[in-house]
Amino acid sequence: MSGSIVRTGAHLIGGDWSSQAPGGIAVSGNPARPDEPVGEFPLGDASTAVEAVTAAIEAQEAWAAAGFSSRARVLEKAAVLFDERAEELALLCTLEEGKTLPESRGEAMMSAETCRYQAGLAKTSTERIFPSNNPGETIRTVRAPLGVVGMITPWNFPLMIPVWKIAPALASGNSVVWKPASNTPLSAVAIASVFTDAGLPPGVLNLVLGPGSMGGELVADDRVDGVTFTGSVSVGQGIRDVVTARNGRVQLELGGHNPCIVFGDADLDVAVAGVVNGAMGATGQKCTATRRIIAVGGVHDELVDRLAAAVTSLQVGDGQNPETAIGPLVSAGARAEVTEAVHQAQAEGAETIAVTEGTPDGPCYFAPTLLAGGADLTITREEVFGPVSTVMRVDDVDEAFTLANDTEFGLSASVYTDDPWIVNRALHELRAGLIKVNGPTTGSEIHAPFGGEKHSSGHAAREQGDTAQEFFTRTRTAYIKPGRAR
Repeated sequence: MSGSIVRTGAHLIGGDWSSQAPGGIAVSGNPARPDEPVGEFPLGDASTAVEAVTAAIEAQEAWAAAGFSSRARVLEKAAVLFDERAEELALLCTLEEGKTLPESRGEAMMSAETCRYQAGLAKTSTERIFPSNNPGETIRTVRAPLGVVGMITPWNFPLMIPVWKIAPALASGNSVVWKPASNTPLSAVAIASVFTDAGLPPGVLNLVLGPGSMGGELVADDRVDGVTFTGSVSVGQGIRDVVTARNGRVQLELGGHNPCIVFGDADLDVAVAGVVNGAMGATGQKCTATRRIIAVGGVHDELVDRLAAAVTSLQVGDGQNPETAIGPLVSAGARAEVTEAVHQAQAEGAETIAVTEGTPDGPCYFAPTLLAGGADLTITREEVFGPVSTVMRVDDVDEAFTLANDTEFGLSASVYTDDPWIVNRALHELRAGLIKVNGPTTGSEIHAPFGGEKHSSGHAAREQGDTAQEFFTRTRTAYIKPGRAR
Protein backbone atom coordinates (compact mmCIF):
# COMPACT_ATOMS: atom_id res chain seq x y z
CA MET A 1 0.00 0.00 0.00
CA SER A 2 3.00 2.31 0.29
CA GLY A 3 4.84 4.62 -2.06
CA SER A 4 2.32 5.20 -4.89
CA ILE A 5 -1.13 6.60 -5.58
CA VAL A 6 -3.67 4.20 -4.07
CA ARG A 7 -6.09 2.94 -6.71
CA THR A 8 -7.51 -0.09 -4.91
CA GLY A 9 -8.67 0.20 -1.32
CA ALA A 10 -8.70 -2.38 1.44
CA HIS A 11 -9.61 -2.74 5.09
CA LEU A 12 -6.79 -2.86 7.63
CA ILE A 13 -7.61 -5.25 10.47
CA GLY A 14 -5.10 -6.70 12.90
CA GLY A 15 -2.22 -5.60 10.69
CA ASP A 16 -3.57 -7.35 7.56
CA TRP A 17 -4.95 -5.66 4.47
CA SER A 18 -8.23 -7.29 3.50
CA SER A 19 -10.28 -6.91 0.32
CA GLN A 20 -13.27 -8.82 1.67
CA ALA A 21 -16.39 -7.11 0.40
CA PRO A 22 -19.60 -8.46 1.97
CA GLY A 23 -21.27 -5.21 0.93
CA GLY A 24 -19.89 -5.30 -2.61
CA ILE A 25 -17.35 -3.15 -4.43
CA ALA A 26 -17.73 0.64 -4.64
CA VAL A 27 -16.06 3.25 -6.83
CA SER A 28 -14.32 6.36 -5.53
CA GLY A 29 -15.15 9.20 -7.89
CA ASN A 30 -13.37 12.36 -9.02
CA PRO A 31 -15.75 15.32 -8.63
CA ALA A 32 -13.80 17.35 -11.19
CA ARG A 33 -13.73 14.54 -13.75
CA PRO A 34 -16.69 12.20 -13.20
CA ASP A 35 -15.68 10.07 -16.19
CA GLU A 36 -12.30 9.31 -14.56
CA PRO A 37 -12.86 7.25 -11.37
CA VAL A 38 -10.07 7.37 -8.83
CA GLY A 39 -10.31 3.70 -7.88
CA GLU A 40 -12.29 0.94 -6.19
CA PHE A 41 -12.72 -0.16 -2.60
CA PRO A 42 -14.52 -2.96 -0.73
CA LEU A 43 -17.60 -2.34 1.37
CA GLY A 44 -17.57 -4.03 4.74
CA ASP A 45 -20.53 -4.76 7.01
CA ALA A 46 -21.26 -5.12 10.73
CA SER A 47 -19.04 -8.19 11.01
CA THR A 48 -16.11 -6.20 9.59
CA ALA A 49 -16.49 -3.59 12.33
CA VAL A 50 -16.77 -6.26 15.04
CA GLU A 51 -13.60 -7.97 13.77
CA ALA A 52 -11.74 -4.65 13.81
CA VAL A 53 -12.80 -3.89 17.38
CA THR A 54 -11.62 -7.33 18.48
CA ALA A 55 -8.23 -6.73 16.86
CA ALA A 56 -7.97 -3.35 18.60
CA ILE A 57 -8.73 -4.89 21.99
CA GLU A 58 -6.07 -7.55 21.51
CA ALA A 59 -3.43 -4.95 20.58
CA GLN A 60 -4.15 -2.14 23.02
CA GLU A 61 -2.55 -3.43 26.22
CA ALA A 62 0.81 -4.16 24.61
CA TRP A 63 0.80 -0.80 22.83
CA ALA A 64 0.17 1.03 26.12
CA ALA A 65 2.91 -1.00 27.80
CA ALA A 66 5.38 -0.14 25.02
CA GLY A 67 6.04 3.17 26.71
CA PHE A 68 6.03 6.76 25.56
CA SER A 69 9.36 6.62 23.74
CA SER A 70 8.31 3.71 21.51
CA ARG A 71 5.03 5.42 20.69
CA ALA A 72 6.81 8.70 19.96
CA ARG A 73 9.25 7.00 17.58
CA VAL A 74 6.38 5.65 15.49
CA LEU A 75 4.81 9.10 15.25
CA GLU A 76 8.15 10.69 14.37
CA LYS A 77 8.65 8.14 11.57
CA ALA A 78 5.08 8.78 10.38
CA ALA A 79 5.88 12.49 10.18
CA VAL A 80 8.86 11.73 7.94
CA LEU A 81 6.70 9.56 5.69
CA PHE A 82 3.98 12.21 5.46
CA ASP A 83 6.63 14.64 4.25
CA GLU A 84 8.13 12.15 1.79
CA ARG A 85 4.71 11.24 0.36
CA ALA A 86 3.26 14.75 0.48
CA GLU A 87 2.81 15.09 -3.28
CA GLU A 88 1.19 11.66 -3.65
CA LEU A 89 -1.12 12.30 -0.71
CA ALA A 90 -2.01 15.77 -2.01
CA LEU A 91 -2.86 14.49 -5.46
CA LEU A 92 -5.00 11.68 -4.04
CA CYS A 93 -6.80 14.16 -1.76
CA THR A 94 -7.53 16.46 -4.71
CA LEU A 95 -8.68 13.57 -6.90
CA GLU A 96 -11.17 12.29 -4.32
CA GLU A 97 -12.33 15.49 -2.60
CA GLY A 98 -11.89 18.08 -5.34
CA LYS A 99 -9.98 20.77 -3.43
CA THR A 100 -7.02 22.54 -5.01
CA LEU A 101 -3.57 21.01 -4.86
CA PRO A 102 -2.19 23.81 -2.62
CA GLU A 103 -4.98 23.11 -0.13
CA SER A 104 -4.25 19.39 -0.27
CA ARG A 105 -0.51 19.97 0.18
CA GLY A 106 -1.34 21.99 3.25
CA GLU A 107 -3.20 19.00 4.68
CA ALA A 108 -0.25 16.69 4.07
CA MET A 109 2.15 19.18 5.64
CA MET A 110 -0.04 19.69 8.71
CA SER A 111 -0.44 15.92 9.07
CA ALA A 112 3.33 15.62 9.37
CA GLU A 113 3.49 18.49 11.85
CA THR A 114 0.68 17.02 13.94
CA CYS A 115 2.57 13.74 14.27
CA ARG A 116 5.74 15.59 15.30
CA TYR A 117 3.88 17.69 17.83
CA GLN A 118 2.05 14.75 19.40
CA ALA A 119 5.29 12.76 19.49
CA GLY A 120 6.81 15.57 21.50
CA LEU A 121 3.85 15.63 23.87
CA ALA A 122 4.21 11.89 24.41
CA LYS A 123 7.54 12.66 26.08
CA THR A 124 6.13 15.42 28.27
CA SER A 125 4.88 14.87 31.79
CA THR A 126 1.12 15.11 32.19
CA GLU A 127 1.21 14.57 35.94
CA ARG A 128 0.30 17.17 38.55
CA ILE A 129 1.37 17.35 42.18
CA PHE A 130 -0.94 18.67 44.91
CA PRO A 131 -0.27 19.50 48.55
CA SER A 132 -1.67 17.22 51.23
CA ASN A 133 -2.89 17.96 54.75
CA ASN A 134 -1.31 14.71 55.90
CA PRO A 135 2.40 14.96 56.76
CA GLY A 136 4.61 13.00 54.37
CA GLU A 137 1.80 12.30 51.92
CA THR A 138 1.95 13.24 48.24
CA ILE A 139 -1.06 13.68 45.97
CA ARG A 140 -0.42 13.22 42.26
CA THR A 141 -2.39 12.57 39.13
CA VAL A 142 -1.50 10.00 36.51
CA ARG A 143 -3.00 9.42 33.08
CA ALA A 144 -3.98 6.06 31.65
CA PRO A 145 -5.11 5.35 28.06
CA LEU A 146 -8.83 5.50 27.42
CA GLY A 147 -8.60 2.07 25.72
CA VAL A 148 -10.19 1.36 22.33
CA VAL A 149 -11.22 4.49 20.44
CA GLY A 150 -13.69 4.56 17.57
CA MET A 151 -13.13 7.31 15.00
CA ILE A 152 -15.61 8.49 12.38
CA THR A 153 -14.18 11.17 10.10
CA PRO A 154 -15.56 13.40 7.32
CA TRP A 155 -14.54 13.87 3.70
CA ASN A 156 -13.83 17.62 3.69
CA PHE A 157 -10.38 17.29 5.31
CA PRO A 158 -9.58 13.66 4.41
CA LEU A 159 -5.95 13.88 5.54
CA MET A 160 -5.78 16.37 8.35
CA ILE A 161 -8.84 15.60 10.49
CA PRO A 162 -8.10 11.85 10.74
CA VAL A 163 -4.47 12.54 11.68
CA TRP A 164 -5.32 15.08 14.36
CA LYS A 165 -7.48 12.38 15.95
CA ILE A 166 -5.21 9.38 15.33
CA ALA A 167 -1.92 10.94 16.46
CA PRO A 168 -2.95 11.93 20.01
CA ALA A 169 -4.87 8.69 20.43
CA LEU A 170 -1.77 6.66 19.58
CA ALA A 171 0.53 8.89 21.62
CA SER A 172 -1.65 8.26 24.67
CA GLY A 173 -1.49 4.46 24.30
CA ASN A 174 -4.89 3.78 22.75
CA SER A 175 -5.78 1.47 19.90
CA VAL A 176 -8.06 2.76 17.14
CA VAL A 177 -10.85 1.58 14.86
CA TRP A 178 -11.36 4.14 12.12
CA LYS A 179 -14.36 4.50 9.80
CA PRO A 180 -13.68 7.25 7.22
CA ALA A 181 -16.20 8.94 4.95
CA SER A 182 -17.16 6.95 1.86
CA ASN A 183 -16.29 9.87 -0.45
CA THR A 184 -12.57 9.67 0.37
CA PRO A 185 -11.73 6.03 1.17
CA LEU A 186 -8.48 5.81 -0.77
CA SER A 187 -7.05 8.81 1.06
CA ALA A 188 -7.82 6.93 4.27
CA VAL A 189 -6.00 3.84 3.01
CA ALA A 190 -2.97 5.99 2.18
CA ILE A 191 -2.95 7.45 5.71
CA ALA A 192 -3.24 4.03 7.34
CA SER A 193 -0.36 2.89 5.15
CA VAL A 194 1.80 5.71 6.49
CA PHE A 195 1.27 4.57 10.07
CA THR A 196 1.83 0.89 9.35
CA ASP A 197 4.99 1.67 7.37
CA ALA A 198 6.15 3.77 10.32
CA GLY A 199 6.23 0.62 12.44
CA LEU A 200 2.88 0.70 14.20
CA PRO A 201 2.22 -2.78 15.64
CA PRO A 202 -0.59 -4.87 14.10
CA GLY A 203 -4.06 -4.10 15.44
CA VAL A 204 -3.22 -0.74 16.99
CA LEU A 205 -4.77 1.08 14.03
CA ASN A 206 -7.63 -0.61 12.20
CA LEU A 207 -9.39 0.83 9.15
CA VAL A 208 -12.83 -0.26 7.98
CA LEU A 209 -14.40 0.95 4.74
CA GLY A 210 -18.12 0.93 4.11
CA PRO A 211 -21.48 2.60 4.63
CA GLY A 212 -22.60 4.69 7.57
CA SER A 213 -24.16 1.63 9.20
CA MET A 214 -20.65 0.39 9.95
CA GLY A 215 -20.07 3.53 11.96
CA GLY A 216 -23.29 2.76 13.80
CA GLU A 217 -21.97 -0.68 14.68
CA LEU A 218 -18.79 0.89 16.01
CA VAL A 219 -20.72 3.40 18.10
CA ALA A 220 -22.98 0.75 19.63
CA ASP A 221 -20.18 -1.69 20.53
CA ASP A 222 -19.74 -1.46 24.31
CA ARG A 223 -16.14 -2.67 23.91
CA VAL A 224 -15.33 0.72 22.38
CA ASP A 225 -14.38 3.03 25.24
CA GLY A 226 -14.77 6.32 23.38
CA VAL A 227 -15.93 7.69 20.03
CA THR A 228 -14.63 10.83 18.32
CA PHE A 229 -16.79 12.13 15.48
CA THR A 230 -16.75 15.05 13.07
CA GLY A 231 -19.87 15.57 10.96
CA SER A 232 -23.47 16.73 11.04
CA VAL A 233 -25.44 17.79 14.10
CA SER A 234 -28.15 15.16 13.74
CA VAL A 235 -25.73 12.25 13.35
CA GLY A 236 -23.47 13.55 16.10
CA GLN A 237 -26.29 13.92 18.59
CA GLY A 238 -27.42 10.38 17.80
CA ILE A 239 -23.88 9.12 18.44
CA ARG A 240 -23.76 11.05 21.71
CA ASP A 241 -26.98 9.46 22.92
CA VAL A 242 -25.86 5.91 22.11
CA VAL A 243 -22.35 6.22 23.52
CA THR A 244 -23.27 7.99 26.74
CA ALA A 245 -26.12 5.54 27.36
CA ARG A 246 -23.53 2.74 27.56
CA ASN A 247 -21.25 4.95 29.71
CA GLY A 248 -18.70 5.59 26.98
CA ARG A 249 -16.92 8.84 26.22
CA VAL A 250 -17.74 10.98 23.19
CA GLN A 251 -16.04 13.84 21.37
CA LEU A 252 -18.00 15.81 18.76
CA GLU A 253 -17.39 18.53 16.18
CA LEU A 254 -20.69 19.23 14.46
CA GLY A 255 -20.38 22.20 12.18
CA GLY A 256 -21.03 25.90 12.37
CA HIS A 257 -22.82 28.96 11.05
CA ASN A 258 -19.92 31.31 11.50
CA PRO A 259 -20.26 35.11 11.52
CA CYS A 260 -17.69 37.64 10.39
CA ILE A 261 -18.27 41.20 11.61
CA VAL A 262 -16.69 44.07 9.67
CA PHE A 263 -16.58 47.39 11.51
CA GLY A 264 -16.17 50.86 10.03
CA ASP A 265 -12.54 51.23 11.06
CA ALA A 266 -11.45 47.96 9.46
CA ASP A 267 -8.73 47.76 6.82
CA LEU A 268 -10.98 46.75 3.93
CA ASP A 269 -8.14 45.30 1.88
CA VAL A 270 -7.47 42.86 4.70
CA ALA A 271 -11.15 42.33 5.47
CA VAL A 272 -12.24 41.57 1.91
CA ALA A 273 -9.42 39.09 1.37
CA GLY A 274 -10.18 37.38 4.66
CA VAL A 275 -13.94 37.27 4.14
CA VAL A 276 -13.71 35.83 0.64
CA ASN A 277 -11.14 33.27 1.72
CA GLY A 278 -13.21 32.31 4.75
CA ALA A 279 -16.46 32.06 2.80
CA MET A 280 -15.38 30.57 -0.52
CA GLY A 281 -12.04 28.84 0.14
CA ALA A 282 -12.11 25.04 -0.10
CA THR A 283 -15.40 25.56 -1.98
CA GLY A 284 -17.02 26.58 1.31
CA GLN A 285 -16.77 23.00 2.54
CA LYS A 286 -15.39 23.83 5.97
CA CYS A 287 -17.18 23.73 9.30
CA THR A 288 -15.46 27.05 10.05
CA ALA A 289 -16.45 28.72 6.77
CA THR A 290 -17.91 32.24 6.92
CA ARG A 291 -21.68 31.85 6.46
CA ARG A 292 -22.77 35.34 7.56
CA ILE A 293 -20.97 38.62 6.81
CA ILE A 294 -22.19 41.31 9.20
CA ALA A 295 -21.48 44.86 7.99
CA VAL A 296 -21.73 47.53 10.69
CA GLY A 297 -23.06 50.96 9.74
CA GLY A 298 -21.58 52.97 6.89
CA VAL A 299 -19.01 50.36 5.85
CA HIS A 300 -21.76 48.27 4.24
CA ASP A 301 -21.89 49.71 0.73
CA GLU A 302 -18.16 49.82 0.05
CA LEU A 303 -17.70 46.37 1.59
CA VAL A 304 -20.41 44.89 -0.60
CA ASP A 305 -18.93 46.45 -3.75
CA ARG A 306 -15.49 45.09 -2.96
CA LEU A 307 -16.78 41.64 -2.02
CA ALA A 308 -18.83 41.45 -5.22
CA ALA A 309 -15.79 42.28 -7.34
CA ALA A 310 -13.67 39.69 -5.54
CA VAL A 311 -16.26 36.91 -5.74
CA THR A 312 -17.02 37.57 -9.41
CA SER A 313 -13.35 37.24 -10.35
CA LEU A 314 -12.64 33.92 -8.58
CA GLN A 315 -11.46 31.14 -10.87
CA VAL A 316 -13.38 27.88 -10.50
CA GLY A 317 -12.09 24.66 -12.00
CA ASP A 318 -10.25 21.38 -11.57
CA GLY A 319 -8.17 21.42 -8.41
CA GLN A 320 -5.19 20.05 -10.35
CA ASN A 321 -5.04 23.25 -12.41
CA PRO A 322 -2.55 25.63 -10.75
CA GLU A 323 -4.71 28.62 -11.72
CA THR A 324 -7.79 27.27 -9.95
CA ALA A 325 -8.85 29.04 -6.75
CA ILE A 326 -12.07 27.13 -6.10
CA GLY A 327 -12.57 23.46 -6.91
CA PRO A 328 -15.81 21.51 -7.37
CA LEU A 329 -18.08 20.37 -4.59
CA VAL A 330 -17.43 16.85 -3.40
CA SER A 331 -20.37 15.26 -5.24
CA ALA A 332 -23.38 15.89 -7.42
CA GLY A 333 -25.56 15.35 -4.36
CA ALA A 334 -23.71 18.10 -2.50
CA ARG A 335 -24.22 20.43 -5.45
CA ALA A 336 -27.94 19.68 -5.47
CA GLU A 337 -28.22 20.54 -1.77
CA VAL A 338 -26.40 23.87 -2.17
CA THR A 339 -28.44 24.75 -5.26
CA GLU A 340 -31.69 24.05 -3.45
CA ALA A 341 -30.65 26.19 -0.48
CA VAL A 342 -29.75 29.16 -2.71
CA HIS A 343 -33.00 28.88 -4.66
CA GLN A 344 -34.92 28.79 -1.37
CA ALA A 345 -33.11 31.90 -0.16
CA GLN A 346 -33.91 33.74 -3.37
CA ALA A 347 -37.55 32.70 -3.09
CA GLU A 348 -37.58 34.04 0.50
CA GLY A 349 -36.37 37.44 -0.73
CA ALA A 350 -32.56 37.22 -0.65
CA GLU A 351 -30.81 39.54 -3.08
CA THR A 352 -28.09 38.00 -5.26
CA ILE A 353 -25.09 40.34 -5.09
CA ALA A 354 -22.48 38.38 -7.02
CA VAL A 355 -21.96 35.06 -8.77
CA THR A 356 -18.56 33.87 -9.98
CA GLU A 357 -18.31 34.06 -13.74
CA GLY A 358 -16.99 31.32 -15.99
CA THR A 359 -17.75 28.38 -13.71
CA PRO A 360 -17.27 25.14 -15.69
CA ASP A 361 -20.13 22.85 -16.57
CA GLY A 362 -20.20 19.61 -14.65
CA PRO A 363 -22.32 17.82 -12.06
CA CYS A 364 -20.20 18.97 -9.09
CA TYR A 365 -19.33 22.56 -9.95
CA PHE A 366 -21.17 25.42 -8.26
CA ALA A 367 -20.47 29.11 -8.80
CA PRO A 368 -19.51 30.91 -5.56
CA THR A 369 -22.49 33.09 -4.66
CA LEU A 370 -22.85 36.17 -2.46
CA LEU A 371 -26.31 37.01 -1.16
CA ALA A 372 -27.80 39.80 0.95
CA GLY A 373 -30.64 39.44 3.40
CA GLY A 374 -31.76 39.27 7.00
CA ALA A 375 -32.11 36.80 9.85
CA ASP A 376 -35.49 35.66 8.52
CA LEU A 377 -33.81 33.75 5.69
CA THR A 378 -33.40 30.01 6.21
CA ILE A 379 -29.89 30.18 4.76
CA THR A 380 -28.79 32.58 7.51
CA ARG A 381 -29.82 30.07 10.15
CA GLU A 382 -29.11 26.62 8.68
CA GLU A 383 -25.66 25.49 7.59
CA VAL A 384 -25.17 25.19 3.84
CA PHE A 385 -21.95 23.35 3.01
CA GLY A 386 -20.83 25.22 -0.08
CA PRO A 387 -19.39 28.49 -1.47
CA VAL A 388 -22.31 30.66 -0.39
CA SER A 389 -22.39 33.50 2.12
CA THR A 390 -24.88 36.22 3.04
CA VAL A 391 -24.20 39.88 3.81
CA MET A 392 -26.30 41.26 6.66
CA ARG A 393 -26.44 44.94 7.69
CA VAL A 394 -26.62 46.28 11.26
CA ASP A 395 -26.34 49.75 12.77
CA ASP A 396 -24.07 49.35 15.79
CA VAL A 397 -21.80 47.11 17.86
CA ASP A 398 -24.56 45.82 20.15
CA GLU A 399 -26.69 44.73 17.22
CA ALA A 400 -23.68 43.13 15.53
CA PHE A 401 -22.85 40.93 18.51
CA THR A 402 -26.50 40.03 19.07
CA LEU A 403 -26.88 38.95 15.44
CA ALA A 404 -23.59 37.06 15.47
CA ASN A 405 -24.73 35.01 18.48
CA ASP A 406 -28.22 34.42 17.07
CA THR A 407 -27.53 30.85 15.96
CA GLU A 408 -27.61 27.36 17.41
CA PHE A 409 -23.96 26.98 16.44
CA GLY A 410 -20.85 28.37 18.11
CA LEU A 411 -17.75 27.13 16.32
CA SER A 412 -15.95 30.16 14.91
CA ALA A 413 -16.37 33.93 14.62
CA SER A 414 -14.24 36.79 13.42
CA VAL A 415 -14.14 40.58 13.70
CA TYR A 416 -12.32 43.14 11.57
CA THR A 417 -11.49 46.25 13.56
CA ASP A 418 -8.60 48.23 15.04
CA ASP A 419 -10.60 49.26 18.11
CA PRO A 420 -9.23 47.45 21.21
CA TRP A 421 -12.48 48.00 23.08
CA ILE A 422 -14.44 46.17 20.39
CA VAL A 423 -11.82 43.41 20.36
CA ASN A 424 -12.17 43.02 24.11
CA ARG A 425 -15.96 42.80 23.83
CA ALA A 426 -15.65 40.25 21.04
CA LEU A 427 -13.44 37.97 23.12
CA HIS A 428 -15.90 38.01 26.01
CA GLU A 429 -19.26 38.26 24.25
CA LEU A 430 -19.05 36.18 21.09
CA ARG A 431 -20.24 32.66 21.84
CA ALA A 432 -17.76 30.73 19.75
CA GLY A 433 -14.95 28.33 20.50
CA LEU A 434 -12.63 30.10 18.04
CA ILE A 435 -12.50 33.88 17.78
CA LYS A 436 -10.40 35.57 15.10
CA VAL A 437 -9.40 39.25 15.05
CA ASN A 438 -8.57 40.66 11.60
CA GLY A 439 -8.45 37.15 10.18
CA PRO A 440 -10.86 34.71 8.50
CA THR A 441 -13.15 32.43 10.47
CA THR A 442 -11.24 29.49 8.97
CA GLY A 443 -7.87 28.07 9.98
CA SER A 444 -6.39 26.85 13.24
CA GLU A 445 -3.02 25.86 14.70
CA ILE A 446 -2.24 22.26 15.67
CA HIS A 447 -0.89 23.24 19.10
CA ALA A 448 -3.99 25.22 20.17
CA PRO A 449 -7.35 23.79 21.33
CA PHE A 450 -10.03 23.41 18.63
CA GLY A 451 -13.76 23.13 19.27
CA GLY A 452 -16.97 25.08 19.60
CA GLU A 453 -19.89 25.90 21.81
CA LYS A 454 -23.63 25.21 21.67
CA HIS A 455 -24.52 22.68 18.96
CA SER A 456 -21.10 22.90 17.32
CA SER A 457 -19.44 20.80 20.00
CA GLY A 458 -21.59 20.94 23.12
CA HIS A 459 -19.61 19.96 26.20
CA ALA A 460 -17.26 17.68 24.26
CA ALA A 461 -13.52 17.71 24.97
CA ARG A 462 -11.44 19.92 22.70
CA GLU A 463 -9.35 18.57 19.85
CA GLN A 464 -5.73 19.39 18.94
CA GLY A 465 -2.93 20.64 21.17
CA ASP A 466 -2.22 19.22 24.59
CA THR A 467 -5.94 19.36 25.41
CA ALA A 468 -6.45 16.38 23.09
CA GLN A 469 -5.02 14.18 25.84
CA GLU A 470 -8.00 14.99 28.03
CA PHE A 471 -10.27 12.96 25.79
CA PHE A 472 -7.87 10.13 25.04
CA THR A 473 -6.81 9.46 28.63
CA ARG A 474 -8.32 8.69 32.02
CA THR A 475 -7.08 10.79 34.93
CA ARG A 476 -6.38 9.01 38.21
CA THR A 477 -5.60 10.74 41.48
CA ALA A 478 -3.18 8.94 43.78
CA TYR A 479 -2.61 9.61 47.50
CA ILE A 480 0.86 8.28 48.34
CA LYS A 481 1.98 7.95 51.94
CA PRO A 482 5.31 6.37 52.86
CA GLY A 483 5.30 3.22 54.93
CA ARG A 484 7.09 2.72 58.22
CA ALA A 485 10.70 3.78 58.39
CA ARG A 486 13.10 0.86 58.15
